[in-house]
Amino acid sequence: MNCIIIDDESTARLIIRQLCSNDDKLNIVEEFSNAIQAIKFLNQNKVDLIFLDIHMPDFTGFDFIQTLKNPPKIIVTTSDKNFAIEAFEYDCIVDFLVKPIELPRFLKAIQKAEKHIVKKEISSSSKNKDTSVGKELYVNIDRRLIKIDISSIYLIEAKGDYINVKTEGKNYIVHSTLKKIEEKLPQDLFLKVHRSYIINIKKIIDIEDNSVLIKKDVIPVSRSNRPELMKRLNLL
Repeated sequence: MNCIIIDDESTARLIIRQLCSNDDKLNIVEEFSNAIQAIKFLNQNKVDLIFLDIHMPDFTGFDFIQTLKNPPKIIVTTSDKNFAIEAFEYDCIVDFLVKPIELPRFLKAIQKAEKHIVKKEISSSSKNKDTSVGKELYVNIDRRLIKIDISSIYLIEAKGDYINVKTEGKNYIVHSTLKKIEEKLPQDLFLKVHRSYIINIKKIIDIEDNSVLIKKDVIPVSRSNRPELMKRLNLL
């Protein structure tokens, strides 16, 4: 795995390098003392894994993540464990290591990162094999297959083991997951803005703070998904 280290402390970067030397699969291609340098590097290069400090001057680790359109997997390395809850709001973060980092805990984090990276590669390969997304979606309701015009869907909400598919004409309660239906939807039209919601970005009426208005539904937007939403909008 090709990796980079982002930490404003040279000693901390050295420690991460030494820890990485215990796993032959890890290849440190570069290290950075601030996030701005790392962003410039990632604009031209791809990596599999980032070791990221949160406390950095001017530009925090969370600020850095929000600038990345398709972030690689990230292992947070920090001396402040109070960031743990916020860190796991980001899907790209696979583990949270509190300094000083011990080798057994470090290697466990690497194993988790490997599993996530393999899953991502398999998912990407699967999508490349079948890139065609239809205009209709069939859902199983009471043993009947109901056809839904995808463009009429404006909101999909997770409700336990079910999802509520809201369309211009009718709502459908389907036994499925957000992840499964997300794979069937055109990515240029739909976006998962929260762990419980997928929206049709063409149906947005208003955006205020961390929520969007679609029809009469006010939908929360998680902090980790807000940057991607803003990129999708045709802003003046």
